[in-house]
Amino acid sequence: MPPTVKTAAARSRAKSAAAEKTSTPAKRAPAAPKAASAPAKAAAVVTRKRDDTPAIALDLPMAELDAANEAYFEKCRTKIGFVPNVLQAYAFDLAKLSAFSAMYNDLMLAPSGLSKLEREMIAVAVSSVNRCYYCLTAHGAAVRQLSGDPVLGEQLVMNYRAARLDPRQRAMLDFAVKLTERPHEVEEADRATLRNVGFTERDIWDIGAVTGFFNMTNRLASATDMRPNESYHGDARALAQ
Repeated sequence: MPPTVKTAAARSRAKSAAAEKTSTPAKRAPAAPKAASAPAKAAAVVTRKRDDTPAIALDLPMAELDAANEAYFEKCRTKIGFVPNVLQAYAFDLAKLSAFSAMYNDLMLAPSGLSKLEREMIAVAVSSVNRCYYCLTAHGAAVRQLSGDPVLGEQLVMNYRAARLDPRQRAMLDFAVKLTERPHEVEEADRATLRNVGFTERDIWDIGAVTGFFNMTNRLASATDMRPNESYHGDARALAQ
């Protein structure tokens, strides 16, 4: 574009700018903020849904409990404050509920050469291999409670090899994990290792039985998307002073 045209255009823009400066418009009051609509207000409030409802992803209505199972549920409410969701999940069939409860109570609570803590440790180590959300949450809480050590509970959930275990506990969990991951490779040398750290023949049976039980329950929990009761998440988290 020729210089003469550029100069004329520049003069025209300067005149327009000067005119705008001389006529200052009246200041407007700031507009009041608009009230949020009801849907917007609702969207702004984040409400966390309960993670433990429903207990499983299958639509299996609960059966009417018989006297024995009603008493068992009431005992749970009295002792721990709620009925574990695993029992709720089995409650569509009283025969299955009774069989599960009997097996669980025999393996985990009846007299054994394994302490209750050791049995819970097996439950967590096995469940960690299988990545079972329900059992890691529920039995991780049990380890924290029985040991009084939340760090141990977390270590077993994540990787039991990170925990500073005594030789007996380490051999027990090594056996349980091998039986879970590579059962076809378990042989006499593995049983001999358990004997060498003090386990009896009956103890070895119990280690195998608890391991087998949790491999079963882990798979059923995964098959049904079983959700742990929310209470388990916060249990026994504080370190002892």
